Amino acid sequence: MAYSDRELLARLIQCEAGGEGDNGMRAVASVVINRVRQSGGEYARISQGGNLRNIVFQRGQFDCVSETLGGRYNAQNIYNMRPEAIHYEIADWALAGNKLYGVGNALWFYNPFSSACRTYFPSTVGVLTTKIVQHCFYDPTAEYYST
Repeated sequence: MAYSDRELLARLIQCEAGGEGDNGMRAVASVVINRVRQSGGEYARISQGGNLRNIVFQRGQFDCVSETLGGRYNAQNIYNMRPEAIHYEIADWALAGNKLYGVGNALWFYNPFSSACRTYFPSTVGVLTTKIVQHCFYDPTAEYYST
């Protein structure tokens, strides 16, 4: 399917953070846009000057992009999402260059399924910046820029 950037981002927001409320969804959208606008490191090369599709479809980054996980069908994927007005509003907000306060320059997020966040994620290239609802958010360290 050939989704517009707006549609693709709205579907990803709904899929990755639909149950996290406005701030949770805005935080996830902020990370995606931070990756798109990154000026160095891996995401700068992947986005090739701001290509949202390259970021969203980068292998292994977002479970919601995969129709199968661990060899099993993943019903929670962007192709099955039916975004509502709020998802489009947040996508528009993020595409306009807005970021949720506190997320900063975070390039990664994950749900630890516990109350504690790791200090570093996915390795020492990202350091914990905040936790919003169920997700932990990580800013790049100097080490990231050599990736």
